[in-house]
Amino acid sequence: MNKWIRQFHRWLSIIFTLTVLANLVALAMQKQSTWVGLMALFPLILLMITGLYLFALPYLAKSRATPQAGS
Repeated sequence: MNKWIRQFHRWLSIIFTLTVLANLVALAMQKQSTWVGLMALFPLILLMITGLYLFALPYLAKSRATPQAGS
């Protein structure tokens, strides 16, 4: 599952980059609308969730590997 989440995170970063570029193009063409500005918000939220999970993985693995005192 960790491999799937890592791959999903990578593809999300590409999608987020493309939405930001689309937003910049819309700004340059002076055709800014609300939906274009909010278009990058959804991938950004998913990037945050998957990124926090991937960030916590080494710490979770370390806590599982160390034996509990008194067990």
